[in-house]
Amino acid sequence: MASLVDVGWKLLEFKARSKRSGSIYEPLKLSSLHREDEPLWEKLDRYYNAVKTTILNYQSPTTGLFPVKTCSECKEAKVRDSLYCAAGAWALAMAYRRIDDNMGRTHELEHSAIKCMRGILYCYMRQADKVEQFKQDPSPSKCLHSVFDVDTGDEVHSYSDYHHLQIDAVSLFLLYLVEMICSGLQIIYNTDEVSFIQNLVFCVERAYRVPDYGMWERGSKYNNGSTELHSSSVGLAKAALEAINGFNLFGNQGCSWSVIFVDLDAHNRNRQTLCSLLPRESRSHNTDAALLPTISYPAFAVDDDALYSQTLDKIVRKLRGKYGFKRFIRDGYRTTNEDKDRRYYKPAEMKLFDGIEYEFPIFFIYMMIDGVFRGNKAQVKEYQELLDPIIFQSYEGHAVVPKYYYVPADFVEAEQNKHGSQKRFPSNSGRDGKVFLWGQALYNIAKLLVDELISPKDIDPIHRYVPRQDQRNVSMRYSNQGPIVNDVVIHVALIAESQRLQVFLNTYGIQTQTPQQVEPIQIWPQKELVKAYRFLAINKKLGLSGRPERPVGCIGTCKIYRILGKTVVCYPIVFDLSDFYLSQDVMLLIDDITNALQFIKQCWKMQGRPLFLVLIREDNIKGSRFNPVLDMLASFKKGNIGGVKVHVDRLQTLISGAVVEQLDFLRVNEAEISEFKSFEELELPKHSKVKRQMSTPNASDLEQQPEISVEEWLDKPTNEIIQKFHDSNCLASQAQLAGILLRREGPDFLTKDENLMDELERIYRRAGSRKLWLAVRHAAVIMKKFASSIAPHITTILVNGKQVTLGLFGHEEEVISNPLSPGVIQGIIYSKCSPHGGEREAVLQQELVIHIGWIISNNPELFSGMLKIRVGWIVQAMKHELKIRAGDMPPQDIYQLSPSDIKQLLLDVLQPQNTGRSWLNRRQIDGSLNRTPLGFYDRVWQILERTPNGIRVAGTHLPQQPTLSDMTMYEMNFSLLVEDKLKKIVLPEYRQIIVELLMVVSILLERNPELEFSDQVDLDILVKEAFSDFQKDHSSLEGKEKQDGMEAFYNTPPVGKRSTSSYLTKAVMIQLLQGDVKPCKDDPCSVS
Repeated sequence: MASLVDVGWKLLEFKARSKRSGSIYEPLKLSSLHREDEPLWEKLDRYYNAVKTTILNYQSPTTGLFPVKTCSECKEAKVRDSLYCAAGAWALAMAYRRIDDNMGRTHELEHSAIKCMRGILYCYMRQADKVEQFKQDPSPSKCLHSVFDVDTGDEVHSYSDYHHLQIDAVSLFLLYLVEMICSGLQIIYNTDEVSFIQNLVFCVERAYRVPDYGMWERGSKYNNGSTELHSSSVGLAKAALEAINGFNLFGNQGCSWSVIFVDLDAHNRNRQTLCSLLPRESRSHNTDAALLPTISYPAFAVDDDALYSQTLDKIVRKLRGKYGFKRFIRDGYRTTNEDKDRRYYKPAEMKLFDGIEYEFPIFFIYMMIDGVFRGNKAQVKEYQELLDPIIFQSYEGHAVVPKYYYVPADFVEAEQNKHGSQKRFPSNSGRDGKVFLWGQALYNIAKLLVDELISPKDIDPIHRYVPRQDQRNVSMRYSNQGPIVNDVVIHVALIAESQRLQVFLNTYGIQTQTPQQVEPIQIWPQKELVKAYRFLAINKKLGLSGRPERPVGCIGTCKIYRILGKTVVCYPIVFDLSDFYLSQDVMLLIDDITNALQFIKQCWKMQGRPLFLVLIREDNIKGSRFNPVLDMLASFKKGNIGGVKVHVDRLQTLISGAVVEQLDFLRVNEAEISEFKSFEELELPKHSKVKRQMSTPNASDLEQQPEISVEEWLDKPTNEIIQKFHDSNCLASQAQLAGILLRREGPDFLTKDENLMDELERIYRRAGSRKLWLAVRHAAVIMKKFASSIAPHITTILVNGKQVTLGLFGHEEEVISNPLSPGVIQGIIYSKCSPHGGEREAVLQQELVIHIGWIISNNPELFSGMLKIRVGWIVQAMKHELKIRAGDMPPQDIYQLSPSDIKQLLLDVLQPQNTGRSWLNRRQIDGSLNRTPLGFYDRVWQILERTPNGIRVAGTHLPQQPTLSDMTMYEMNFSLLVEDKLKKIVLPEYRQIIVELLMVVSILLERNPELEFSDQVDLDILVKEAFSDFQKDHSSLEGKEKQDGMEAFYNTPPVGKRSTSSYLTKAVMIQLLQGDVKPCKDDPCSVS
């Protein structure tokens, strides 16, 4: 006798087959046909039929890829969609592992996933040349393709026809690769494939500095062909790097040759970037549904619970609808208002899509999976109840997930008038056998989890998600979770450059070791480690050159390395001898050591202890700076430096608790490797002593000043200049004269058998040893000295969500919004600073960028309210500070300060201004820093909504349209647009008055909703009128004549009686009352 279930299935099948071809299927009613006591094999059999029918039947028999569309004419396969299909088959295979007699289905399902993963690998490996190019130049025209021919694996679209740069797709491939291998699947077969995967890791490591097109393949929200840095891409890269670090691609059968290496410093930059970007998706996307796979399954990329909740809450609030989630606000994808004949949108076109964005049910499925992983049954139930009414059944009775729900053309106007008022209709998924495979795969994973046929651990064997109560117990080699409170103790070994330095320090109770005393352990500079890593994943057959020459950061140098039978430790990059003069200031070195230790404390999440080598050179203790060095070494002995716990011991003792990295890949290329150079002990006479009498105090201001005026010597004959050059004992004067000769005669010009560049180098070194910083900077500028470490520091500033501008105050600046190479940065600095007489500032700005990079890493709150770090304006703020300190005396020349004093001055300027200062001084500093109050840009948006003719300031116009149509209130691009208009203002104190004025306007409009501006709001005219009123009051009260200068106005408090706000408010109200007054239904003045 047939069971009830059989009868139900036949009934369903009869109903489905009787449906008219091309109609939309009935809502899913399978739940009523499932028996609670259904045997496990029957449940799995039902799932197998569903997966086979709705997913695997579409898999290419040749490549294993899955088509984007399931119609016969579609030959395109996208990497992302295929990966989710593979994951769906793999998840069901995990369920079948629970029963003994699986009729070969476990093998079939597992190998369907393997075939797809290897198909993607095959397509990727055919583009090995692109991987090699992308490592050197990560641009959209040199990346791996994201779409391939489903049957041949050939390229389908050129770079000009399709946006292939999608970091999230490559990262998702690496993540699923690790998950599947960890579950026991064999996907990688040989060392060629291992080396290729390692090269993919090199590409993904720098996701934090590669703007891409993102999950939706459109880049900027405006769909204009531009790329952006996306949180979803950076987050998936972070997750992939954490998963694959130290992972063996051959699984349990692997050896050292198949282990993958990850640059942990690069990974940490991705982590920092993600934290600074979230809860935003990018500059133009305030939020985006693409973040769901990043913060939840499969990536689980966010460590901070509060940040996860904030991001998720924003996605749900802004994007959830009745039929699914919108991808993002004003997404025009396939809407009836989108012009199908145009690839890109026009300005202001975004407004057309407001309220009619497609809603995608797939994101309900992501939320169900998220609920299962987090043990949130209420969330699972909520989204299952939302999903059930909007999915359909196929002819065979299987669930079909529509790709999207849309608003038909006839209903668009009504929907835009009242969002959510109109019924939406499903896409053709569920019609004529067409299936949205990505959605089907995820649906099956979600249902397997909900029905408890698999557990979260089955599809997350590497523990991407770790419940909070278990976070302390993670025993992975590298965990993204780490301890809840990171209270790491840093192991420190003190290394003296020479034996005599060791003896000298011993007299002060400082125990050190020399390089010879730590043998057979070798001490290397990080650049030698870079040389060793160059051999990682070289593959001549594929044309892959191995790891690019990227410096190894603080995290990387805190590990011990086993290299060709040697035990190697590295000293951090802060101890490298640089050609740039910052290394000549030992106070700066002390500061850098403290910053590096704080950075390691924040970021170290490995099982062993970090090992930090402190390299002490004889140069460090020469001069007046010996005492600070001694104080620092004493702090190490006490076990605390700058709030970081440290433990000092002999290197041989500390090794047992450190993290050991085996660089076994070097044995493959051992014959080709040149000798590595370890740090050599300084060979000195045995009985010689360290001479502290060479002490050099900081030079006096008078000693630093040049004795000549450059203008007087510009037109003098060359022989006179040469004579003066040799007669002068002033190094600053010599540097200036050498500069005149260099411009006139060229670098090869000889003076007393030495060419000019050699003479300048001599001046540079001598001035540095004598602490004559003015002369040092003069010589450095003339020789165009450049600190190559500036590039990573600019990247650090950018990953903290800021932009950098370089150039002189009052002149054109260059905005840096994406990481650049050192050479490009050098060109910008010297081209923007030198033509306007600001040569010395070219090196000062380099100093400041390096200082800002360190400060923003450890104290980002000092830069709150500053969207753009305008380095030239910060120099101006520092000059203002020196003037304030000097009072009535001449201010100190900023170029005479030591680099460490420059850093301290910068820190003082960045601190919130104290109340003892005049309002003029406070406005000058805050205006120079471009600091704005909390919520400032949102208030400007609100003003623009009530200003039809826009806002004008400093001769530039911020129009209401297309600004409001293209952008949304909270997006970063609007804030940057406002800053772009304000940058035309010349005076810092005037800029600050304009900021105060905009806050006043916003508050007035907020309190008077019936008012709006009828004319263009000219902020300069409003300030002028406010100042005119101020002058009248000032002259009548004090009996003085009107002053033309605005200094008294700038020095007036912003609030209180006769404050700047009161005068600005009056000027604004006069203009407002000249405009329209909107009627209000509750208006008490209304007569009728």
